[in-house]
Amino acid sequence: MWMTSQALTSAQCTLAPLSQDHASDLISAADDGALHQLWYTSVPRAAEIPAEIERRLGLRDAGTMVPFAIISPAGQAVGMTTYMNIDHKNRRVEIGSTWYRKSVQRTGLNTACKRLLLQHAFEDKNAIAVEFRTHRLNRQSRAAIERLGAQLDGILRAHSIMPNGTLRDTAVYSITAAEWPAIRTNLDHMMLR
Repeated sequence: MWMTSQALTSAQCTLAPLSQDHASDLISAADDGALHQLWYTSVPRAAEIPAEIERRLGLRDAGTMVPFAIISPAGQAVGMTTYMNIDHKNRRVEIGSTWYRKSVQRTGLNTACKRLLLQHAFEDKNAIAVEFRTHRLNRQSRAAIERLGAQLDGILRAHSIMPNGTLRDTAVYSITAAEWPAIRTNLDHMMLR
């Protein structure tokens, strides 16, 4: 398979292959800020963390997802992220299903993690493109994706049904291999500030 599970490390964070060993930290992270109450995203409740880890590990075993625990410099799991919708043949992948405990949001950790995931996809795995998807109305997520340098490819209208029964319009963004060198330079500059 093209995309496989391995630890990714930088000075700012570690992305560790997800396991049930991370459950305790992630339960605490899910409780920080009651993120499950946000209607436009899917963050598990604290009690759902072990089942969510198992779901992601099942998708890993099926070859469609590579899940990570996001480890802070202090050594604590503070969220989850994944490579998902992996197209092994065409070397295309989505970075998604990402969430962070509220106390680390807006600290630069997301930029560092995305930089690490993008570098691995483009430089180690020779990806042709990396996608990001979010609810059209999730302004915080869309702004974070746009700060990375991803381009809006379009909106998939009435794309999926949310847990509350509303229809999700999905904003689809991507970064291509040709764009990566300039985006890498910009991300490195952003992380110096």
